[in-house]
Amino acid sequence: MLKKDASQLQVIDSKHSSENKNSIKLVGYSDKINDPAFKKYLKNSNRWSGIFSIILGIVAIIGFYIYGESSNEMDNPQALFIGFGIAGMFISIAMIQIIGRKRSKTWDGIVIDKKIKKKNRKSKDGYASSYIQYKVLIKKNNGKEHEIIVEDDDTIYNYYQIGNVVRHHAGLNTFEKYDKSKDEIIFCNACASLNDIEEDYCFRCHCPLLK
Repeated sequence: MLKKDASQLQVIDSKHSSENKNSIKLVGYSDKINDPAFKKYLKNSNRWSGIFSIILGIVAIIGFYIYGESSNEMDNPQALFIGFGIAGMFISIAMIQIIGRKRSKTWDGIVIDKKIKKKNRKSKDGYASSYIQYKVLIKKNNGKEHEIIVEDDDTIYNYYQIGNVVRHHAGLNTFEKYDKSKDEIIFCNACASLNDIEEDYCFRCHCPLLK
């Protein structure tokens, strides 16, 4: 009987020891950020932003050219010029996104406030609709503040707690928490997909999860 009790205690101690080790691993910023998968993800994101904007631009040019040829309201080259203008707008937006990613820097911060607010807005048809705005306020290490704003989804609002120390990694979409030891979920820092804390790689983009 004593041997059986001792064996059970060893199993329990082993389980607690394993849990403590896992908790320790989840405290601190992960060095997995140096994995080549993140550079590849950023490179692919920039490339696809450029390709997608060019495709939209070509569609706009062709569409307005056809409209100018077939419509009595607008002739070419006026319609064609509008198509070129819209194409330029799409490409400009893509370039701003690409430059923004490249200029983005790594910085640390702390969650200082969280707010929930019910808001209303009107559609173009004049109909009013309500939504809930969830806001997380982060103070950067340079004293400036950054807001995370989400509508009708409290996942991020519940994920971050006031006092959490976080890090924004250059070019990426979400923030890495310094202490993840009490978390059951984790956001992919590349594509922002929600994953189980037990997973090591994002199910969507396959980048390492920073833990």
